Amino acid sequence: MSAKVDTYRKTGADLPQRQTLWPLYGAGFDNLGKDGAPIEVPVPEVGPDELLVRHDAVGLCFSDIKVIRQGEQHPRIYKNMREDPVVLGHEVTMTVVKVGENLQDLYHPGDRFIIQADIFVDGVGYAYGYELQGGLSQYNLIDSRVLAGDDGNYLIPVKPETGYAESALTEPWACVTAAYELKYRDGLKNGGVAWIVGSKDAIDRGFSFSSGFDAESHPTLLMLTNVPAAFAGEIRALAGRLEVQVFDAPDVHQPPLDKVDDIIVLGTDADLVEAVSPFLADHGMLAVVSEKPFERPVQVDVGRIHYNRWVYVGGTDPDISQAYSQTPVRSFLKPGGRAWFVGAGGPMGHMHVQRALQVSNPPGEILCTDVSELRLSDLCKAFSGEAESEGIRWQCLNPTEEGYAAALADFAGDGFDDIIVMAPIPAVISDSGSHLVEGGVMNIFAGVSRGTMAALDLNDAVFRGVRVIGHSASSIDDLRFMLNQAESGELSPNRSVSAVGSLTAARDG
Repeated sequence: MSAKVDTYRKTGADLPQRQTLWPLYGAGFDNLGKDGAPIEVPVPEVGPDELLVRHDAVGLCFSDIKVIRQGEQHPRIYKNMREDPVVLGHEVTMTVVKVGENLQDLYHPGDRFIIQADIFVDGVGYAYGYELQGGLSQYNLIDSRVLAGDDGNYLIPVKPETGYAESALTEPWACVTAAYELKYRDGLKNGGVAWIVGSKDAIDRGFSFSSGFDAESHPTLLMLTNVPAAFAGEIRALAGRLEVQVFDAPDVHQPPLDKVDDIIVLGTDADLVEAVSPFLADHGMLAVVSEKPFERPVQVDVGRIHYNRWVYVGGTDPDISQAYSQTPVRSFLKPGGRAWFVGAGGPMGHMHVQRALQVSNPPGEILCTDVSELRLSDLCKAFSGEAESEGIRWQCLNPTEEGYAAALADFAGDGFDDIIVMAPIPAVISDSGSHLVEGGVMNIFAGVSRGTMAALDLNDAVFRGVRVIGHSASSIDDLRFMLNQAESGELSPNRSVSAVGSLTAARDG
């Protein structure tokens, strides 16, 4: 076996004339390959500004399943798949085997890389394994879109001694580590669009902005809807001095501006929050300022929290700035706190739990739940000893088993500081959020689709500083950071390997 590996690592050997790959011609597993098998195509010739790379290892991701299910309806697919099939595989590590003549000062056969899959050129997405041929192929050409895209070079060098699976798995691991590095504003977006909306019973409580609406920082555009008269007059005068353009928005269902960075709702009206929320832009924030509680849970698009980084904040102080800054949005696990991983038995759940145990300031208590007894048992075997050695209180529970509610209540005590949700089920998200302590954070990591609504008690955001956040993608900096974590031995992606197969096993995988 070692001789085979040594031969494989040598890139000077003659390359084959043909290669194997898995084309996806449309939605459904019947469209993966031909007659349930991969196909053979010629190995391409390298152009002067291209690299020919060999794919050494590729991880199978649930995102690949989404493309198989949705085909051309997937938001990252822009082509006719029947004529130009997708080759999946974005969790990939590669070795350069041929270098185009114009790149020979920069690259050499044997150079190893991982790739940041989210590739953009002039703002257009060319994601690896979606628009660009991915890792379910033996060889591929890397061109200027990858080498000189909007973020520069999307290839990240890998050390020669780093394992193939280890480096391929840095992509999903980067998504995990990035989930705890999310940054949120602590005030109105400077240069952004703001909308102040009064509820039907809003009264003037002396509203003001102590920061974020002054000469140093302020929105460029402002909409006003049913704002109490005195405050409306003050904010219009302030906007005039700052040259902020003001729009009246009498109909909350059809405002003059449809992408808003900050929505401030004066009063607690669930219907109003539900009406204005869809107009939040990417990374938008909705702040509720009120002394009165909501009368019912609010239907919130948790898919937008996950994909568009929406966040809901709130407070009681008539200084609106306090709703943003009094309880800043925390994304890291609270050191020594109580953490609950919901749906922890899957591959990403394993990564989250492993990271929680290995960070320098871990939680003091960890609860893992999953409805699959097989997955839960595997998780507990993998990590219970490690948790015990670190002095972390640890428990695994199956929600389908008798006595679960009592066991959950016993472990939770007064609630959790952090809840990480890997189950894309609205009812689970709603129920989990009810178990947060004051200042607690729920991170929706599961890839719930945009438009997925869940009932959340926004009184927790207004009166108890609870925050609901979410995201699962990673930037090129996140990927570099994770590769460094792996190569320094701080985190071990190899522990996430549970099965290995050849390229022909991809369909079974």
